[in-house]
Amino acid sequence: MNTASIALGLFWMAAGLGAPALAAAESRIDCHVSYGGETRVHSATHVDSPYGVEAVAVGSYFLFKLVFQARPADVAGVRIYTYVDREYGPVPIHQASHPLPRRRQGAPGYGFTGLQRVYEPVRDSELEYWCDRVGEGRP
Repeated sequence: MNTASIALGLFWMAAGLGAPALAAAESRIDCHVSYGGETRVHSATHVDSPYGVEAVAVGSYFLFKLVFQARPADVAGVRIYTYVDREYGPVPIHQASHPLPRRRQGAPGYGFTGLQRVYEPVRDSELEYWCDRVGEGRP
């Protein structure tokens, strides 16, 4: 590596455009999902199409699907789906749509969704979640 390359690299790092800045530019949605006394974080990065996003199992009965779509602008937003996994297939019991949230700087509370509770009456089950945007800049 020559001194010109090193100097150029130091310039970009000083300008804030080095690798740490690029990593910080990525944005994702984190949802804190609680069920049966356990909380897990489910994350989503930007997708161009929601159709390839799979629901993840939460416990043995719920399925949780998180879609973060920033383009095209007319459908941009965050969509959250909760299903119950019945013997004949998944049944939707909850759906929420949110506009693209802004990154909050250390604000208290439960993110852009607030604390949400989803109830399933057959087994008397409850799932709680809240979501927030993590990372700076564009998805």
